[in-house]
Amino acid sequence: MSTFNTTNIESTSGGAPNFSQGLTVGGTDITTLVTMTEFYDQAAEPGTPANGAVWWDGTDMRQYVGDQWLTCSVSPPPFFGSRGVFAGGFNPYSNVLDYITIATPGNATDFGDLTVARMGPAACSDGSRGVWAGGFNNAVTSKPVIDYITFATTGNATDFGDLSKPRSYAAGCSSSSRGVFGGGRDTITENTIDYITIATLGNSIDFGDLTALRQNLGACSNGTYGLFGGGVDEFGARQINIDYITIATTGNAADFGDLTEARRGLAACSGGARGVFGGGLNAAGATVNTVDYVTITTPGNATDFGDLTVAREYVAACSDNSIGVWGGGSVAGTYYNTIDYVTIATPGNATDFGDLTVTRGYAAGCSGD
Repeated sequence: MSTFNTTNIESTSGGAPNFSQGLTVGGTDITTLVTMTEFYDQAAEPGTPANGAVWWDGTDMRQYVGDQWLTCSVSPPPFFGSRGVFAGGFNPYSNVLDYITIATPGNATDFGDLTVARMGPAACSDGSRGVWAGGFNNAVTSKPVIDYITFATTGNATDFGDLSKPRSYAAGCSSSSRGVFGGGRDTITENTIDYITIATLGNSIDFGDLTALRQNLGACSNGTYGLFGGGVDEFGARQINIDYITIATTGNAADFGDLTEARRGLAACSGGARGVFGGGLNAAGATVNTVDYVTITTPGNATDFGDLTVAREYVAACSDNSIGVWGGGSVAGTYYNTIDYVTIATPGNATDFGDLTVTRGYAAGCSGD
C-alpha cells in the first residue's frame, strides 16, 4: 500500500481535479459518504430530476423517489387545531363562546360561555386548551381574569387564574406550552408582557416589555417567535411597528419591522412560517380591509396580502395553520357577525366563510382540537 501526503491537489487545466477511477476515504467510496441532493424552487415540475431530488412548488414540498414525485407530509405545530373558537366581545358585553371547523366554511355554533362577560380579552392556545385573558365589562375597570376551555369538549369556560395586572385590549400568542399576552390598557396604556404555562392553572408571570406602550394590537406566532403588530398609544396615535419575542426566553421585545400601514383594532393569525394581520382603523381615521403578511423567521416590513370582504376594526382571528379566519368587528359603532377566510400560503382577497352566532366586535379567537 502506498501513502501520499500533500496539502493541495490542483488540476493542470485550472478546473476541479477529476479522479477518473473513483476515490475512497478510509476504504469507503466517497460517493456513499457525501449525499448530493438536487433542490428545485419553482412552480413547474422539474424535467429530469435525480433520484432523491427535492422540489418546492410554492405550496407543497415533494421528493423524487424511484420514478415519481411524492408529496411530503408536514405536521402543523401542535398549538394549531381544526376548531376555531371566538369568545367575548361587545354589542353589548358578551360572554359568548362560539366555534367553527376552520376547514369547512359555514356559520358558527354555540360552544358555551366565559366566566365573565367582557370585551377586549386576549387569546392563546396550546392546541388542546384555549385561554382568554383580561377584558372589561364596564367603562372604568379592566378584569385580570383568565378563563380556559378544552377544545374537544363544548361547555362553559373555567377559571384559570389572573393576569399580573388587570387590563383589556392586549393581544395573545403561544407556543405548544406557553401563552404570552402583550400590551393592553387598564387606567393607562401598557407595554407589559406576561406569560402562563397553558397546561398549568395559575396566575401569569412577568415576561418583559414591548418596545412601546400600546393597546388594540394583533399577535401571532410560529411557536418559536411571537409577533405583536400595530395598535394605538396613550395619545391615540396608530402604531405601525411590529415587535418580536422568543417565546421560550423571557425578556423585552425587539423591533421586527413595520406593517404596510399604521392601524389599531387589527387581528393576526399565522400559518406557521407566515404571519398575517387583517383589518383595523388607520392613522387617517378610516376603517380598512387591509391584510398584510410577514415571514415570522425573517425580520422585516410586511407585504400586502389582499383585502378582507368587509373593512372593519376590532376583529378576532385564528387559523388551523393553513386557513386564516377573521370574525366579527365594527365600523363606527356598527357591529358585524361576518367571518372571512384566506389560504395563508396564497396571497389574495378573503372569501366569505359564514357568520358568528352573535354580532359583535372586540372578541378574541384561537384554535385547537
